[in-house]
Parts: sequence; structure tokens; C-alpha cells
Amino acid sequence: MAEFESKHGIVSKAPYELYMGFVDMRNFANFLPEDKKEGVTADYDSIHATVQGFPIGVKITERRPYSLISLADDGAPFSFTADICFDAAGGDPYKTDFHIKVNADLNFMMKMLLGSKLKDALDKAVDSLVDMSNGKYPEGFQPPQQ
Repeated sequence: MAEFESKHGIVSKAPYELYMGFVDMRNFANFLPEDKKEGVTADYDSIHATVQGFPIGVKITERRPYSLISLADDGAPFSFTADICFDAAGGDPYKTDFHIKVNADLNFMMKMLLGSKLKDALDKAVDSLVDMSNGKYPEGFQPPQQ
């Protein structure tokens, strides 16, 4: 198994607020742009889609309220697990130290091809979440109306 860990980012949301956004896989489907939703199915525990011709599915295997959500592949081209971590940030109850850990069953060639790209993608996900929690949204992104 190859291990990858994102950088840590301080998100301007309390751990319970951030956790609640990740606990239901339907939330991920709701945030997809309309043109990317075709063929995506989600329920509380899992999400499935076809990405570049490959079927991929992810399911939640563990929920530890306000601190951890563990995921595993559910019909992906390779076996993987991921932990989404929500830690209290330095005593501030309104901020979360957020990071992601992934273990993937990649052969040597796949690890060489995908390893740095996977690490970069994890870091970018953390950076994007930090930015959005501070009101900086990607171009074209429409935040949900409250």
C-alpha cells in the first residue's frame, strides 16, 4: 500500500460544522456542476460515478462524530482507503485543522505515475476548502444559498 497525506490547513469553521458537510455523500453530488452530474448516484453512505470511462465508487466505512470520516473504494479501478480528519485548531473552537490521509494499493508503475499527482490533488483540496471557508471561491463556483 502506498501512503499519501495532504498538508494541514486551518479551516474557518468549527469541527462539527465541517464534519456535517462531509458526513452525507449526497452533499458531494449536490456540489457538482450541472454538466458533471450525469451518471452520478449518491446516497447517505456512498457515491458512484464514471470518470474518464472508469466506474468509481466510494463508501463511508466509519464516522467518528466531529473528528474523522473514513472512506473506502466501492468499485474503483484500484483498492484504496481515505481518512478525512477534523481536528480542533490550537484551542480555537471555531477553526478546524483539516487534512486527508490516503492508502492506495498501487503497483510500482502506478505509484510512480500517480503518486505526486495524488499528493498535489489532496493538497489542492485542502487549500480550496481553506479558501472557501474564508470566502474565496473558485471562478464560476456558486456557493449554496442559505
